[in-house]
Amino acid sequence: MDRDIRIVFMGTPDFAVASLKALLDEKFNVAAVVTAPDKPAGRGLQLQMSAVKRFALERGLKVLQPLKLKSPEFLEQLKGINPDLQVVVAFRMLPEIIWNLPAMGTINVHGSLLPKYRGAAPINWAIINGEKETGVTTFKLKHEIDTGNILLQQSIPISENETAGELHDVMMNVGAQLLVKTVHGLIDGSLQETPQPQIANAPHAPKIFTEQCKIIWQQDINSIHNIIRGLSPFPGAFTSFNNKILKIYRSEKEITDTSIEPGQYLTDKKSYLKFAGTNGYIHVSELQPEGKKKMKIDEFLRGYRFD
Repeated sequence: MDRDIRIVFMGTPDFAVASLKALLDEKFNVAAVVTAPDKPAGRGLQLQMSAVKRFALERGLKVLQPLKLKSPEFLEQLKGINPDLQVVVAFRMLPEIIWNLPAMGTINVHGSLLPKYRGAAPINWAIINGEKETGVTTFKLKHEIDTGNILLQQSIPISENETAGELHDVMMNVGAQLLVKTVHGLIDGSLQETPQPQIANAPHAPKIFTEQCKIIWQQDINSIHNIIRGLSPFPGAFTSFNNKILKIYRSEKEITDTSIEPGQYLTDKKSYLKFAGTNGYIHVSELQPEGKKKMKIDEFLRGYRFD
């Protein structure tokens, strides 16, 4: 029977929980869950379990948390479970001895239409680059990261003001259903692996660092708007505002001739705050002043004292 195959699921954040839940809802046999070790977090540095571990324990699943994926102890644990298939969603890069263990291989759910946006931050970079469409790909793992044979893909439109957080939530659920479809297809033999096409200069999705989050007002308005929504809610695009850091999470764009230099702002101190780019203004609608909570623009303006 389909659901008798033994699956080991590997994942850590909320994005992966939806896929694990979808497998369980389909009554697949998830023999074990592999997730990151508990980490200290918060002011008290209390050990916090991952979202996947928390969910797995609620469902009574066996949980493994190896410090090192290449450790002989972890390998022996996996061999003891004897998985037919491994599923990876938002997890670490696996050594070959691990991903090559199951007879049916190891499959990954990736947040882009591969071969575009290979890497750690595909959702963010698709929006930063102004893409109108992205998607989810399930594929077989191989040596080079995100290069394995494609199993299934599903496209997702990106709207003009959609943030990375909003797209993440859509993609999380689309990816979960695509995973279920993929596992069924692998079991019944209806899926054929397809090598990834060669696309010249395919965009990549590397990890995002702090220096890339600083807004460059000397850019055009579309580029600035895309940076803001592509980094929202995390890690957040920022600028300097009266010598303090100001994070901007939501914006609207106004393409027009400007009367001030890029980076300067206009405000009525009541309802709007807009910064100039090279070809218009960015209207800030949600922001976070340094040392303060995230807030809507009207709340910010009510409490801010302009010099």
